[in-house]
Amino acid sequence: MSDDRIAKLYPHVPDAQLPRSWSSKDRWQFIKLSRCNLRVHYNGQGKTHKDAASVRATHPVPAACGVYYFEVKIISKGRDGFMGIGLADKTVNMNRLPGWEKDSYGYHGDDGNSFSSSGNGKKYGPTFTTGDIIGCCVNMINKTVFYTKNGINLGVAFTDVPLGLYPTVGLQTPGEVADANFGDRPFVFDIEGYMVECRTKLRREIQSHRSPVPHGENNDLDTVLKKMVFGYMVHHGYCGAAENFAKATNLYFFEDIPSIQNRQKVQKLIMKGLIGDAITLVQELYPALLGNKPELLFKLQIRNFIEMINNLNSSEPQSHPYSIASLMNGSEDSDEKMEIDQKPEIPEGDRQPSRQALEQLLLFGRELAAQNTQDEDLKRQLQEAFSLLAYRDPKQSPIGYLLHANQREQLCADLNSAILEITWVTKTAPLEMAISQTKNTVGRMLEEGLGAAAYCGLDQFLNCSLKPQ
Repeated sequence: MSDDRIAKLYPHVPDAQLPRSWSSKDRWQFIKLSRCNLRVHYNGQGKTHKDAASVRATHPVPAACGVYYFEVKIISKGRDGFMGIGLADKTVNMNRLPGWEKDSYGYHGDDGNSFSSSGNGKKYGPTFTTGDIIGCCVNMINKTVFYTKNGINLGVAFTDVPLGLYPTVGLQTPGEVADANFGDRPFVFDIEGYMVECRTKLRREIQSHRSPVPHGENNDLDTVLKKMVFGYMVHHGYCGAAENFAKATNLYFFEDIPSIQNRQKVQKLIMKGLIGDAITLVQELYPALLGNKPELLFKLQIRNFIEMINNLNSSEPQSHPYSIASLMNGSEDSDEKMEIDQKPEIPEGDRQPSRQALEQLLLFGRELAAQNTQDEDLKRQLQEAFSLLAYRDPKQSPIGYLLHANQREQLCADLNSAILEITWVTKTAPLEMAISQTKNTVGRMLEEGLGAAAYCGLDQFLNCSLKPQ
């Protein structure tokens, strides 16, 4: 459950990159760790500030978190309660409380002051002692840090905080003990609610921004978006929807309706698993297409083989698997293709495949193997398809997913793009290009450490209401 909670808090960051405990190596000698390196004990004399000791977490706070939060429970304030909680750079001396050194920040329990790269503190919040739970939140969107006490937000403590800091806790007098919670348990403070507020604010800013578009007739943003939606419908062959949309928006078709309908017919055959029939139709409509794209043809034939396995225990007729050689040569003579008749009706209660169906399947498999493709990815796909024959019930096998109807979708998209390419229509819909570019841009922003990108995920943005959940 803790892993699920952390994954929801920081969906863009692998667990291995998150602070999950205190570092057993990155600590001062007076610090002792226990309980999976989550509990910190002070083990020094504590006579002067020179006896202060701190420990850093195992990892710095990743900027891709957007907002990061951890809590520390004071198990015992010890003799004097000289305890500090905060953040520190990797280079900061651990013989000091957080906030005293350059590039470190801390909130101290004995006086309630905040310290930022200086031994001189500023009045910030209340003191804290045994039983209190102190939280530290790093907002990498606006580069601020605030603390909480027992679930209450104490307000911003630091601004213009750099990235790459480590959660840090420091102790100074005997008997001081503190437990850390890096998200393995529910927090006292409602950090999820705070994250929703940040996400909502950021999305409102995005929605209020109007991107410039090229000047010219019918080039306002609303028209551009309508064209992109219309182009998506045309691209994927939604002819009826596209016609209605065009009438409602006064847009015109950039592809003949019969051409759209033809692509739609091919796609329907693929999605029904009738691969051989789809190949036949493509040969009739676009004679040179598959001959010029042997890899695509081979993918189609591999899928056809899988569909034949899918249909072995079905009473439905199998699609006609044309010989690869005949297609590559542009010939469909009877001696150059395998004749596959309809599968005979199977008596109720007897779902075993017929001998004829098995022989046809094996014959077609041998022909595929004889093609001797040099493409490693196609070799892998063919081997996976052949592996289905090793199981008594292929659908329940570890590779049974190959038989699922959703496995036809990518092949359908590939074939549709190939048809569009030879008909001089862009092979990728502008809307899909925009979505892909946006996702790539957000991913690059995350890689570059821009915290706001954590809440700019396109899928989440499109499906998110502006009202906090």
